[in-house]
Amino acid sequence: MQKKFLVILEMDLSKVVHRRKPDFPVTLFRPRASDKNQHIQEISVKSLELIKVIRLLEDPLTANLKERHLFVVKKLLKRNQIGFLLKDLTGITKILNICAEKVTDHPEYVPVLCEAIQICRLPFLKEKASDELNYAQDVIEFLSDMGCLMRVPDAEVRQHIVESVKSFYSCVAPKQLLDGTDRLSKPKPRSFHSDNRFSRLSPRLQPTSPGYRLQLLERSDLAQTLLLSMAALDNQPAIKLQLLQTLQILSSSSDMNCALILNARGAEMICLHMNEPDPSGQVLFRSAEILWNLLERGSEEVTAQLSSMECVISLKEAFFHQLMSGFRQSDLQLRNDLLVITTLITENPNSLLIESSFAKQLVVLVTFPEIKSHNPLVHNLKLTYNNEDLKMKKLLLNLLVLMSKDLGALQLYKEESVMLVLLTLAKPPAASSEPRSASRQWSSIQQEELQLQALAALSTLAPLMLDDYMSCQGNACLLLILDWCVAQDALFGQGDMGERGSKKAQMRHCIRVLRSVTSLGEDSVHLDLCDQGTINQLLGILMQMEASPDEEDVVTLEIKSDIQLILSALCESDMHRKELFGSEGVEMAVHFLKKGSHKFYSGLGHNKLILSTVDCVWSCIVGCYTTEDYFLAKEGVSLLLDLLSSSPRCLHCNVLATLLELCDNPNTLSYILSWRDSGGQTAPSFLLQLWRDEEEELRVSRNQHGGIADPQRPLLSHYQQENTQRSFPGNVQSAAVLELSENLRSKIYSIFCKLGFQDLPGLSRKHHVTLSIVRRYLDFKVGEVWEEISRELSLDGVTPITPDKEALSTIGKIAEDTARRVAAEQNRILELQEKEDIGEEELMYTEIKSHWKQRELTAKSWDSYVSKTSNYEILKEVKAQREKYLESSRPDPKHEDAAVHLTEHFIGKVMSVERTDAQGPAGVKLTLARAPIKAAGQDEVGPTTQDPEYFSTVSVKE
Repeated sequence: MQKKFLVILEMDLSKVVHRRKPDFPVTLFRPRASDKNQHIQEISVKSLELIKVIRLLEDPLTANLKERHLFVVKKLLKRNQIGFLLKDLTGITKILNICAEKVTDHPEYVPVLCEAIQICRLPFLKEKASDELNYAQDVIEFLSDMGCLMRVPDAEVRQHIVESVKSFYSCVAPKQLLDGTDRLSKPKPRSFHSDNRFSRLSPRLQPTSPGYRLQLLERSDLAQTLLLSMAALDNQPAIKLQLLQTLQILSSSSDMNCALILNARGAEMICLHMNEPDPSGQVLFRSAEILWNLLERGSEEVTAQLSSMECVISLKEAFFHQLMSGFRQSDLQLRNDLLVITTLITENPNSLLIESSFAKQLVVLVTFPEIKSHNPLVHNLKLTYNNEDLKMKKLLLNLLVLMSKDLGALQLYKEESVMLVLLTLAKPPAASSEPRSASRQWSSIQQEELQLQALAALSTLAPLMLDDYMSCQGNACLLLILDWCVAQDALFGQGDMGERGSKKAQMRHCIRVLRSVTSLGEDSVHLDLCDQGTINQLLGILMQMEASPDEEDVVTLEIKSDIQLILSALCESDMHRKELFGSEGVEMAVHFLKKGSHKFYSGLGHNKLILSTVDCVWSCIVGCYTTEDYFLAKEGVSLLLDLLSSSPRCLHCNVLATLLELCDNPNTLSYILSWRDSGGQTAPSFLLQLWRDEEEELRVSRNQHGGIADPQRPLLSHYQQENTQRSFPGNVQSAAVLELSENLRSKIYSIFCKLGFQDLPGLSRKHHVTLSIVRRYLDFKVGEVWEEISRELSLDGVTPITPDKEALSTIGKIAEDTARRVAAEQNRILELQEKEDIGEEELMYTEIKSHWKQRELTAKSWDSYVSKTSNYEILKEVKAQREKYLESSRPDPKHEDAAVHLTEHFIGKVMSVERTDAQGPAGVKLTLARAPIKAAGQDEVGPTTQDPEYFSTVSVKE
């Protein structure tokens, strides 16, 4: 029975293998069918073939037919030599797994596996465009199982797998690898006509794009599986190297691949195996490249894996091996790469660099060759002073900063005299006429880079190692560097922030170091700097930079603001140093205040410069009457008020605090009261406007006129109302107390306490409404604090004793009554304002009515004049009225003489003078003009002018 079954199965397989003969067209022996029916038939036949092959390989009855298995599988692979169909991948996967299981006992299956893996290098084939989406999961599982074939112990199989995966990326351009488009939905067409194998493709079969396979590879477990297979390759170094190359490609092409590698703790595994014996010298290089790729795409997870003791020791061994034995350019670059990886690990707070003694060895290396050491680590170390050695030195200096977060590292720095090394590197180069030897010391450009790096490290380490800094005379060294920076005959200076010949970068870092050490407030440091004339030196540098014609940039503005901060730290608590600041310092502050705040949001750093200037006024000028009076004489108060009126809200607190401190000087008040802004607004009205803006920002309850709306909460802000149900611990300031320092109202109130609340210039009724609140601010704040105390006692469940309870109640009533009296006062002010507005309105209406009446009279007079000149009848009537009026105004007969006498009065005017031969007055002839004087009550409607009546010429006689 068994023989019969084998014969039948062999006959079926023979039919499968020899079904398609190129020499015998099928159409000659059967009726022609449509292409669609033929395609369906071929698909079903191919599926049947895979099922029969799998059944042959799995069936217990045929399990020992090794020759038949190989024959059938080879035939199957031969028919798929141009690529596997997407729909067949599931069956192909099963066949490969079965063959892989048989390899252990039957090595004859190895060639079959190798041939199948070689076919995997080719693109998969699709029959329809939708196959790429329909069979995507099959492709993912196929690629995952392909990685699992690494379990086969045969070296040839493993090599073919690794090479096949590498080939996936060789046919795709780097730009396509990094392309983030959806290759599943929109596969990129690719031409395969250059390969003869694809010229035999059926028109119904098309290759998938290479990007399609790579995208699905990212979703498979192939990268993770290949990583885990490294443990089985200890006896196969050549394949292990190829596997590392493949992992390097995978990690450089995809974030998902990196995530898969990290999920299998790939960074730790790579690090632990990178020091294994390697004749080629490539394992360490490939391992470092993989770690680089992982760090670029998942830094935190990688550093966490590399922070273990084993990994740190492995990195240490690799680094010092390259340090001592590497001489080629590639070896030096690899050494620096390992140092960069170590630097990134140092940023992890859980790294064990100190515990592994790696940190101590690195610190010793930092001091070489500036300090001679008997440490065997540097005894035989030779530097070539090339660019790679320079990079290593800069990386080591950077490591000092990163490791300084650990107190143990600071102790190492003290033991190895790191501060002395940094100050030595930071010193300006000594002038020497002897030529430099490039093979024995750093070149001038390299020295400059090391100088900048050392200064950058000092800005962090000097405050942490202040004793070492002072013992090495760090202040004197930095002041010498500043002198060198402003000198005209410096040796070099290209810097990282300036042009060639400029030492702006060195000055920037030097000022940073001084700012960091002075910000600690250590008296010994301040005294040492002031004894060396630092105040005058910094003022000179600042004004010299200000006088420079160069445009201001970020670096220049940073230097200026840092210098002002240093001066503030030095002068803040010492009167003698404020006197040393003197008139020169006042001139400097006034100069920067005059710049205003119009560049506050320029983005270059003007905002910091303005803040540091105000801080400099507060710390270096306020408190010393000599500098204060000079500052007032230079219109400093006006400049501060101008800055307050034009600056953004974030600057108001500092400026107001400075003005408040200046108000202790009695001469300040007159300057404040005489100030006017560009619109003519006085200082009191401007301060009250600031108060209203502040309360609007705090959302304090106010009515439409700015008066008190809630007498129980005259000052309470919206933030305080939201926290009424919170109880603050004893060591935390409550909201009512914290509010004093966070807004401007307390400072404005204090300034008005200096100015007074009466007879202030430029205040309107609206200002007086706000001023009434300002006057009672302290009373309201006291009541608010007591109310907060009462509320917190209630929240804490504390019941005060009767006298205390009565006292709290009385204080609350007094505060509320005060608020009600202020509200009533505000109402009276508003009523008086309303009456004044009504009176002004009535006066305005009266003026308007008078104006319109005058216009009516003028129009009526004009109409009358026009009617007289244009209508003769009206003119006669007017003349008759005038004559009648004249008749009625004539005197009685008894007064006729007087009337005649009156009418003879005239006004004469000399028109000409002539002389004759006669003597005396008779010889003078005068020509006079006369005009009768109008009698009282004469008709006003008559002519207003009259032609003069000329006398005849007469002689004047005695």
